[in-house]
Amino acid sequence: MLNRLPLLAPLLLATPALAATVPVAPGGLAAALEAASPGDVLVLRPGTHDGPVRVTVPVTLAGEPGAVVAGTGTGHVVHVTAPGVTIRGLEIKGSGTSLFDQHAGVFLGKEAEGAVVEDNRITGNLIGVYVWGAKDSLVRGNLVQGRRDLRVSERGNGIQLWNAPGTRVIGNTVRDGRDGIFVTTSKRNLFQGNRFERVRFAVHYMYTNQSEVSDNVSVGNDVGYAIMYSNELTIRNNRSERDREHGFLFNYANSALIEGNTVAGRFQAGDMAERETVADKDMPRDLDGPDRGRRFGTWKCVFIYNANKNRFAGNRFEGCEIGVHFTAGSERNTLTGNAFIDNRTQVKYVGTRHLDWSYGGRGNYWSDNAAFDLNGDGIADEAYRPNDVIDRVMWAYPAAKLLMNGPGVQVVRWAQKQFPALHPGGVIDSAPLMNPPAAGVQVATRKVQP
Repeated sequence: MLNRLPLLAPLLLATPALAATVPVAPGGLAAALEAASPGDVLVLRPGTHDGPVRVTVPVTLAGEPGAVVAGTGTGHVVHVTAPGVTIRGLEIKGSGTSLFDQHAGVFLGKEAEGAVVEDNRITGNLIGVYVWGAKDSLVRGNLVQGRRDLRVSERGNGIQLWNAPGTRVIGNTVRDGRDGIFVTTSKRNLFQGNRFERVRFAVHYMYTNQSEVSDNVSVGNDVGYAIMYSNELTIRNNRSERDREHGFLFNYANSALIEGNTVAGRFQAGDMAERETVADKDMPRDLDGPDRGRRFGTWKCVFIYNANKNRFAGNRFEGCEIGVHFTAGSERNTLTGNAFIDNRTQVKYVGTRHLDWSYGGRGNYWSDNAAFDLNGDGIADEAYRPNDVIDRVMWAYPAAKLLMNGPGVQVVRWAQKQFPALHPGGVIDSAPLMNPPAAGVQVATRKVQP
């Protein structure tokens, strides 16, 4: 044993001193941070602690109930530039308001990899939490509430990520920002179990790949989930409830698995209160002004625009003005096992290509499909065609709606039903389901590592 002491001595000398738990009274936070050693736990006592502060050592900031870190309305309130920092149990408020400088309640710089921001109240800031290049961080269980005194265009996002691979955003509640979560130029992220209210887009993806969005809830926002310029995503078991313009929007999004999601589009009283929002340019003008209340639900449950090689399976799209708008060169998408229920227009497809929305002999459920199933296999005996040439005329020339009940229009529609070859292309479901699949069904699986 004595012969081993020379070998152990260098290891003992290299071992850092035991981390200390340091109580911090209001007024002493800056000094405590300056004197802290790696691994220290700074316990902030109840009261207001002056910000802004910079965390340059890997420590834990833990708040006792009633501990507040308050900024002065300039810069970031808590600016982290060290790895392995934890910020827990605090109220953090009072950032600056410069969108150019991206002022935030908690700002995690590139050096702050592995940071943990959890169980905080982050209120009254421009951006709640900004993960700026800090890979493998965790933002969990926070209440993030933005500035309602600012116009939507002047607000920051609740939680924002840039180039933060491996970062997880889990179980947060986000209100009153511009976007709930905005992420750009990242990969291998996980957004799970968050709730979004009173924002523009609940989740806004840009140039972010190989990531997962699951089990989130968006309530009463302009858009639920806007997925743009991103590849190889898993979007599973999310809910869009009474979002105004789109439940899901896919623009240049490719090779995604979209399964088990629900859009419940039907509005309740007060859901159409005037808001600062940019309407879809495809929206009829008579729904933008005083007659806006005529809308009974979300404008589009899902909008697919130039998005390719995606799989939509086991989703439920219900109570929207348009169930799915499919346009602009989207190719090689698979739609199977979805339910389209009580949408005023189930499908809007303005192209002329023939698209069969079924896979492996299993299509989708359409609530307006008056079909028979004589052999009892759960598949309708006739194919379902959601649109015909009359629909295309109405979309191109809205004034033609005056002729909808005319005998000429009815004859054309009757002829197309009797002679399907007269259809000029469009969507067909060759194996429509007789009953809607159960909500949240996972038809396919693909594991995405966070």
